[in-house]
Amino acid sequence: MVLAAVLVPVLGPGSASGDTAQRCARFAFEAEARQRVVIGRGPRIAVLGDSYTAGLGLTDVARSWPSRLRGRVVAFGFSGSGFSRGASPCRAVSYADRVRVAARAAGTVVVEGGLNDVDQPASDIRSGIRRVLAALRGHRVLVVGPVAAPARASRVGRVDAVLAAECGRAGVAYLSMRDARLSYLADGLHLTPQGHRAFGDLVAARVEGLG
Repeated sequence: MVLAAVLVPVLGPGSASGDTAQRCARFAFEAEARQRVVIGRGPRIAVLGDSYTAGLGLTDVARSWPSRLRGRVVAFGFSGSGFSRGASPCRAVSYADRVRVAARAAGTVVVEGGLNDVDQPASDIRSGIRRVLAALRGHRVLVVGPVAAPARASRVGRVDAVLAAECGRAGVAYLSMRDARLSYLADGLHLTPQGHRAFGDLVAARVEGLG
């Protein structure tokens, strides 16, 4: 069964048009394409995330890291999105804006991200994850934090700390990825196919341990 997500490829207030509008439209198209690839068998798992979940940079998006999870997995990834609304110039693509679609898809939800929130106020990140976790009450939830990708490594710690604190406050499992050894593409930001496999295996092991 294909679940239709509402991903609006338009700009938020005050955003520039042109190239940004085209990028939002492309990201929306790629998000829908990845969502249609439902992989695996067993318990249903929904993944809510960013370009890592969408598979940006891969020749086969079906091999993005959620494919390593053990279950029937549907991935809701939108490149450039994050916990804070300001992470992306595209309208209504923050995790809080999209979480209910993931919540309807499965009883277990993995929320991956934070790398696009590195330049956002801590208060906005905090507000965003609180809205996400509130929408996922009653679900088995794992939040997976940002990796120390070379291009943004110096700014990841602050986001990781906010996410870890909020998950602790809510009693939700949190997986910090700051120390994960992964391989990256030439942009120093996105994962290679090997990086996706390693990332996915780390998350899969933690999902298996969820209560």
